[in-house]
Amino acid sequence: MSIKDGELPAYPFASDICGHHGGMTLRDYFAAMAMQAAATNSVGAASLTFAERANWAYIQADAMLVERNKQ
Repeated sequence: MSIKDGELPAYPFASDICGHHGGMTLRDYFAAMAMQAAATNSVGAASLTFAERANWAYIQADAMLVERNKQ
């Protein structure tokens, strides 16, 4: 996965000695926001399992990244 695909840290901080970044990725952040929206307004998602909702959230996050990268 490249940075354009959402590997960029959502809350960046100085990388460690090996160049690794900790924390969640931008893709994770977008998925978390989609999950929050589904939790507060579950119309249409009431029949989904938690795993299905998580999968849906990452689909939404991926769609957001595609649109973001068009800019």
